[in-house]
Amino acid sequence: MKLAEQRSAKTTCQATAVEFTKYQGLGNDFILVDNRHQDELLVSAEAAIKLCDRNFGIGGDGVIFALPPKGDVDYTMRIYNSDGSEPEMCGNGIRCLARFVAEKDNQGPKQYKVLTGAGLIQPDLLEDGQVCVDMGEPILQADRIPTTLTPTQGSTVVQAPLQLAGQEWLVSCVSMGNPHAVVFANSNGNLQLSDIDIRALGPQFETNSVFPKKTNTHFVQILDKGHVKVSVWERGAGQTLACGTGACAIVVAGVLEGKTDRKCQVDLPGGPLVIEWRESDNHIYMTGPAELAFRGVTEV
Repeated sequence: MKLAEQRSAKTTCQATAVEFTKYQGLGNDFILVDNRHQDELLVSAEAAIKLCDRNFGIGGDGVIFALPPKGDVDYTMRIYNSDGSEPEMCGNGIRCLARFVAEKDNQGPKQYKVLTGAGLIQPDLLEDGQVCVDMGEPILQADRIPTTLTPTQGSTVVQAPLQLAGQEWLVSCVSMGNPHAVVFANSNGNLQLSDIDIRALGPQFETNSVFPKKTNTHFVQILDKGHVKVSVWERGAGQTLACGTGACAIVVAGVLEGKTDRKCQVDLPGGPLVIEWRESDNHIYMTGPAELAFRGVTEV
């Protein structure tokens, strides 16, 4: 190779420095990037996979970008999962993003309007450091979730039987802009989480053909109508400590099944979220923490 060609190759392969901040919401951890100066993402899907690697990268369940606003919003959100796929939204992630942007802009408690792949989401930073997010209305029509499971209540899939791993599972399907399968019971009765092998079952649910765009899956144990605990398998991320949109879907499914109240504490492996599905506006409100882990600069 000629000297000029060598120099050109070095220039082409030269890494770019990117500032990031690491946040976590109940152990669901994200690499946050301020991308509001341009529409083009500073980190590619391939680079996101490397950054999320917990042995050879920063480590995280995803990379989240704050992008320029489109229309009457404060900014736009995009996210790569740890496998490089791009979900529509992330409930824990948007709480972290709201805290991240507020910190960057030196803002106190306030409400943001954020455009996501699931539409407009409005996180509200509270005085106590918690973040309350108006997650909008749940999507219940089977073809919009999407799932090919047969609807059992009008166009809604509630406690639909699904044969998997040698058992019949009763599955309720909800979309919060991203698809969720919620399981409270199987052929043996109401679930006990100690009996659930999430690493074996999660991938089988995620990739089952009845979920054309794959699905997030939540196995739920009922403590009482205002309190449940959950084991989480996220589409594109695997077993995680928390899933905000999933917690919302769980309460919606619980109400439809008559198992939970409209306001319910959802205990995830990383900690609790309070979810309320209000009758007054049909919106779901999620309240929980988002905490700074560390800041840094990486090369991509």
